[in-house]
Amino acid sequence: MEICTVGGFEEVGKNMTAVKVEEDVFIFDGGLDIPGIVELQEENLLEYADRSKKGKKPGQGQYSEKKLRKFRAIPNDLVLDKMGWRDKVRAIFVSHAHLDHVGGLPYIATRYPKATIYATPFTMKLLEMILEDEHMKIPNPMKVIKSDSTFFINGKSGKYKVDFVHTTHSTLQCIFPVLHTKEGIFFYALDLKFDNYPTLGNPPNYKKMKELGKKGVKALVMDALYSKTETKPGGERIAQHMIEEAISKMRGKNSAFFLTTFSSHIERLIYIVNLAKKTRREIVFLGRSLSKYVEAAEKVGSWPHKNKVQLIKYAKQREAFLRKLEKDRGKYFIVCTGHQAEENSVMDRLVKGSLPFKFKEGDHVIFASSIIPAPINVALRDKLDSKLRRIGVRLQTNVHVHGHGSREDMRDLIRLLKPKHIIPAHGSLQQETPLIELANEMGYKFGDTSHLSSNGKVLKF
Repeated sequence: MEICTVGGFEEVGKNMTAVKVEEDVFIFDGGLDIPGIVELQEENLLEYADRSKKGKKPGQGQYSEKKLRKFRAIPNDLVLDKMGWRDKVRAIFVSHAHLDHVGGLPYIATRYPKATIYATPFTMKLLEMILEDEHMKIPNPMKVIKSDSTFFINGKSGKYKVDFVHTTHSTLQCIFPVLHTKEGIFFYALDLKFDNYPTLGNPPNYKKMKELGKKGVKALVMDALYSKTETKPGGERIAQHMIEEAISKMRGKNSAFFLTTFSSHIERLIYIVNLAKKTRREIVFLGRSLSKYVEAAEKVGSWPHKNKVQLIKYAKQREAFLRKLEKDRGKYFIVCTGHQAEENSVMDRLVKGSLPFKFKEGDHVIFASSIIPAPINVALRDKLDSKLRRIGVRLQTNVHVHGHGSREDMRDLIRLLKPKHIIPAHGSLQQETPLIELANEMGYKFGDTSHLSSNGKVLKF
């Protein structure tokens, strides 16, 4: 078994791993990586452009593959060409609907035209909507699979069994793709967060993980983002109580009420709407990414608030609404993009004064999110928060529980799977090293059974 750690092994983003057994190669994820990661990718990188002014033709997308490679915004999967792997790719497995896992596929999947893309209904619908918005097409067959299902894929060197193990994270229908080969089991655990009492859907399938552990897992690639953090993150029920408390503190008949959170976190958005109803205000979602994720959830039957929330995504609609809000601040409860202060997000534009609404003293903003641990995010949020405070806006920040597991979640997964080899992913060297230290505590030996990798490196087992 050979594992190429294509992307996501030196940064938070552009996740992609390729596994080769004999004459068959399988790809896991194909994500984007730009500052701000999730929201910035939607609001800036994938913002609808005026194609006539930009000179773009339908099917090109706003940015070309060449341009994205120049700015290192997609995985450098050209390394697969150098190794002779490209023409051997049989399938692409997508773990979940975050853009650092699926957002690069419109630009790189065309390089593997015979590889079928496998994803859950919500993830596949989001991919289809990205392609539609960008007027792009890919030649790949697309197979919708369910969580906790099993498929068999024919390769040149034989038939491969693939399990799609249900897990929890901060978006809908997340899976751990598991590849059974003649050389043993490869388990792909991105992203990792165990929530035993989710507000939507089932808890992780520990039974299946334990069963796979008994069979023998040869290699485990796992999310190491918070491997230094000892404290176990709370489940989404705790976040629900935190947000309920935060909304209860919003005061002022003529004050504006704003909340910003992850657009992809449908589970959270569902109960935010339920809680916001108690304010007896009309609920409005502002931002392209919010509309896109909600529409994807609606199309797969996972959005219970159809026709109960006004979705506004286009510029003219947004500006018309904000003029109404300026005149009647106490009528609406607004959920918007911009929790990372991403350039061109709704919150960023409001604070910069480029939209027809101005925050005033006594207005409220809830950040139902933490700051993604990248220097640019921290700097942008500090700047935005300072501006809001100077105006006199009442801020409630970090009203949130992490979507990535702590050290204890990682310990639990290792105990369940008992893998022969552990490979940390989804972070910088500084973020991945603590997982190597944890593995050492559990009897693994660095360089022998636990491995730090880098983008483009090949590990042979």
